Amino acid sequence: MSTASALKVLPVVLKPEPDERLSGWLVRLALFYGMPVDAFLECCGLPRRDVNDLEWKLGGREGVLAARTGLAADALRAMTFEDIMPHARLMVARGSRYVCPLCPGGIQCKTTALPWGFWCPEHRVRLTTRSVRGLERLSETQLMMLDLNARAGALRLANWARGRDEGLPSVPQLLDFLTARHRRSSPPSLAEQPRLSLDARRANHDFLTRLIARQALLVVVPEYDRVAPVLAKPVRAGLFSLAQGSLLQNYALAVGIGRLSVDPVGYSAAALLASDREGEERLRGALRAWPLTLRRRIYVRLRRLRSAHRGTSSGAERTGSGRKRGQSQKLRVIQSHNYVPGIS
Repeated sequence: MSTASALKVLPVVLKPEPDERLSGWLVRLALFYGMPVDAFLECCGLPRRDVNDLEWKLGGREGVLAARTGLAADALRAMTFEDIMPHARLMVARGSRYVCPLCPGGIQCKTTALPWGFWCPEHRVRLTTRSVRGLERLSETQLMMLDLNARAGALRLANWARGRDEGLPSVPQLLDFLTARHRRSSPPSLAEQPRLSLDARRANHDFLTRLIARQALLVVVPEYDRVAPVLAKPVRAGLFSLAQGSLLQNYALAVGIGRLSVDPVGYSAAALLASDREGEERLRGALRAWPLTLRRRIYVRLRRLRSAHRGTSSGAERTGSGRKRGQSQKLRVIQSHNYVPGIS
């Protein structure tokens, strides 16, 4: 007799909530029966199993768990992350990154474990964080304007994690560009510093002189640059930026991916234009993985932007020098009018 057929269905089985993840559901069942989750899994015929490992692939264990809980195997698989490809599994949190203000307490949803899940699929509201401030730094008007890019970026991230994204540049290549430093690290600027008295500035000397990494993300998503805390502006490099980022950082990265997906030439050229010499070399290094035809278009746009910038600067200089000459001539005329005859 097989293990599955020998097991009896539990007398009470809690119904899974929409989008609930398998580990959270099993923990809820274990708490209901007053058992540690490891002991509950052993009772279900799954001894020495990690509850989180079951979320990646149930395999032959789905029959055992289905026999014990009375749920169909398809319903159990729907609560797992088996559709997430191995290259993206580092981004799935073991717990909940974010929370839905309308979902029942104690429910761990699959969406809240993903760094690109910014909206609850059940209630269609924004996800929040429990303690650290998230998107509240952006006004509702700003969020509505950014949501279009954020949804496009989140869709690309979700498709890439499931092996369905064929866009070029790829998601990892876009993240490498966004997280590359476009300028030399520098202390907080005056605009980034809070208003402090002289004594407070002396007391906070370490903060005021700390070097902050300046990444291309700040150019592609200037809204993030304006509202993010200065010490929290830098994000981790590459894929780790999403795996270990805050809600605000991940939202900004999704916006950046969405914008680069729609207009890679314009936003990339703008980041290059704002770079110093070392930063431009780093960005060009990240662009080497992009398609050659796209890179050529980016560098053509960059040359045009620089020509326009030089033309604007030279025009401003000519206007300024002309204004100075006019002022000096006007000053001499006024002085000549004030000249009093007979005084040598």
